[in-house]
Amino acid sequence: MPNIPFFDGHNDTLLKLWMAEGADKEKPFIEGMAGAHIDLPRAKAGGMVGGFFAMFPPPLPTGAKSAAGAPVTLSENLPPQLAWADAQVSTTGMASILLRLERAGALAVCRNVGELRAAIDAGTLASVFHIEGAEAIDTDFRSLDVLYAAGLRSVGLVWSRANAFATGVPFRHNVDPDIGPGLTDAGKELVRACNRMGVMLDMSHLNAAGFRDVAAISDKPIVATHSNVHAICPHARNLVDWQLAAIAESKGVVGLNFAVGFLRPDGKFVADTEIELMVRHVDALVEALGEDGVALGSDFDGAMMPTPIGDITGVQKLLQALLDKGYGADLVNKIAIGNWLSVLERTIG
Repeated sequence: MPNIPFFDGHNDTLLKLWMAEGADKEKPFIEGMAGAHIDLPRAKAGGMVGGFFAMFPPPLPTGAKSAAGAPVTLSENLPPQLAWADAQVSTTGMASILLRLERAGALAVCRNVGELRAAIDAGTLASVFHIEGAEAIDTDFRSLDVLYAAGLRSVGLVWSRANAFATGVPFRHNVDPDIGPGLTDAGKELVRACNRMGVMLDMSHLNAAGFRDVAAISDKPIVATHSNVHAICPHARNLVDWQLAAIAESKGVVGLNFAVGFLRPDGKFVADTEIELMVRHVDALVEALGEDGVALGSDFDGAMMPTPIGDITGVQKLLQALLDKGYGADLVNKIAIGNWLSVLERTIG
């Protein structure tokens, strides 16, 4: 089986490193990390040439108190909002790990597509600095300027909770994502600011009303870095037909999410999930978005993977399955790497 170079639209590896015990957070990634889906040796062995490295500010444990002193309780549908100060702690911690990995020569933090291509050509893992949930951005956007200077080039407005900008969808099966209000005024201004600055907007986790607002405001392609097809798996995290059409109209991209609960029609988190089901989602995405609109967005280190995939070294099995299905080599290469580089060139430059 050939090693096809691929670029992954989403991983939570930085969160796993940030939460690990010990002061040297970078060493496990560089030398090999038991229990993780991605580390540098396996990335190189598996054909991964780069990807979006997400910084996700996790919820505080139930019963904990935030830095703002607010008690943390769980609502029926969504985790509670996270205070800006708490999000700053985790986001800054993960950003520090990413920058330290760059200083160690393990990867390159790329600020435009020219830098991405140069890193890939040099055999260096190319990373896009991405935040998943904009809680670390204040509504005056001062921290956005700082994050941008550090390399931020992609923003998911929400995780599956509400914040100062938008509302996410709950982790619920057999529901539509049309849940909750649209963007706040600050959220609408954040969309405009990202367009001006050259920061890509990620619609994954965003509810339907917020999605409509972004699509109406944004003058750049919109993407869903790690989402699947609602018609196959009717989970609130997946995209319904009109959302896929809106992304296609913007000439955006959807990255296939490997998480089993977003692949399976029954929504169950069961690792015994066949690659053929992943291919079904790719088929539907290609039909809805065209050959230029489909990519990979694994959610490695953030979700349960199908057993046949396992970790980053298993991506080649999916790409081979697409070839076996009759996808030509040119289309498989677009899905593996070309479509991400193309949409990034049209958003971050």
